[in-house]
Amino acid sequence: MTANLGGADRALRLVAGLLVAALGFALLAGAWAYAAIAIGAVLALTALIGFCPAYTLLGLDTCRRRIPGA
Repeated sequence: MTANLGGADRALRLVAGLLVAALGFALLAGAWAYAAIAIGAVLALTALIGFCPAYTLLGLDTCRRRIPGA
């Protein structure tokens, strides 16, 4: 599992994930709350580990890598 999320992408995902989960806890009820909490948790988790399976399926990569020997 190679990292495919860059720094800005990870920061945005973490903030968005925490906001969506907080929205689910504070303002929503029932199935909508559970859905918001799950989506927020997935966003935060992918931000923390630096890997997004959906990016792999779509062929996206926002992670900068150093060029060997440069």
